[in-house]
Amino acid sequence: MSSFGKNIKVNIFGESHGVAIGVVIEGLKPGFPLDMEKIQAMLDRRRPGQGRYVTRRNEGDIPEILSGVYEGKTTGMPLCAIIRNNDAQSKDYKNLRIIPRPGHSDYTAHIKYNGFNDIRGGGAFSGRLTAPLVFAGAIAKDLLSRQGIKIVSHLKSIGPVTDGDLNEIKYEKEQEEAILANMLPMIDPNETAAALNALNTARMDLDSLGSTIATVVYNVPAGIGNPGYESLESVISAICFSVPGVKGIDFGKGFKLASLKGSEANDSFYYDGDKVKTRTNNMGGILGGISNGMPIIFNVCMKPTSSISKKQESINLKTQESEELVIKGRHDPCIGIRAVPVMEACAALAILDHISED
Repeated sequence: MSSFGKNIKVNIFGESHGVAIGVVIEGLKPGFPLDMEKIQAMLDRRRPGQGRYVTRRNEGDIPEILSGVYEGKTTGMPLCAIIRNNDAQSKDYKNLRIIPRPGHSDYTAHIKYNGFNDIRGGGAFSGRLTAPLVFAGAIAKDLLSRQGIKIVSHLKSIGPVTDGDLNEIKYEKEQEEAILANMLPMIDPNETAAALNALNTARMDLDSLGSTIATVVYNVPAGIGNPGYESLESVISAICFSVPGVKGIDFGKGFKLASLKGSEANDSFYYDGDKVKTRTNNMGGILGGISNGMPIIFNVCMKPTSSISKKQESINLKTQESEELVIKGRHDPCIGIRAVPVMEACAALAILDHISED
């Protein structure tokens, strides 16, 4: 399935080395002005080809809007946009039809689609498909910002290095600006230097690093979401797990709650004027699948980039024998770096879809 949402429906299409990738967005109200500078800025944060710490594939990621916008404003009809693929090198993937890459979808897609799947650059399984997701998320993020809702993500950890924390109670513009100005999307410049050293070490060793990304959504009103299978956690998790490389998610203190007592974990309520708040935010702003008015906090785990230059053991699907594989091509040493704006897009689309119920 390539679609997400009930009220704001997003359908992603295309393959990594196809002519273009794109998205169709349904449910946007008419008359909303698209801020193309904001959209492009968010796409640029995800864009490849920007330095030694991301893949050298150089794509402009300039969106072309085909429908749903007239004179700069949404029409209320489905909005369709494409992003062309201009720097694909498909020759690097010829042998992967029969020799699947460890850690990738090559083998499982081969079985699922009887060998007819597009293997070039991972095809529809590629992180390249997060570009149209970010396009849609940038629109959703702008819509939410006009309601006072702010979304900030950063690299919480990269390899052995841990960044500082976002404010879990209130939005701080200075923190967001620090992340956007940094060479890596991190808060603490000292930890950034350590992270760059870790990345260099991994690159020299022909290897890659895993990471975690923390996201905080500020100023979401209480009462957004549902219990059960359409809980706010369930919807956020669903869209986050559509992003290649995501292998885990938790909310608030997450798995750390398992080591706490109830008296330590519970967030005490109090009145701030006529507003109900909690003194801590261990639950990440969600109770019973519904927002409680505090910032929504979630963290995702990104696996290390599977495409590494080290020699790895694999199999030959044609000869049914073991075979060693050296992966060619251009790949990120840490996929979490460019996934930070992707998590903001996921949060924006999930929250907007829920808010649009009312």
